[in-house]
Amino acid sequence: MEVKIGVQNAARELHIDTDETAESIEKQVADALAAGGVLTLADVKGRKVVVPTEKLAYVEIGHGTIGQVGFRS
Repeated sequence: MEVKIGVQNAARELHIDTDETAESIEKQVADALAAGGVLTLADVKGRKVVVPTEKLAYVEIGHGTIGQVGFRS
């Protein structure tokens, strides 16, 4: 699952590829926002991304484009 996180006052968004389901990620985001703490997500390589919830601009959850090579028109 591909997750894009927009952070306030940051020019670039964070991209995370994870093995978790969309429902699981959505629940983690909702729980973090309700608690007012931090959102922590792990990618497929075991790295963790921690973002304070007050800095979240948006979280986009979708399927990644696996195996794409070359140019598309």
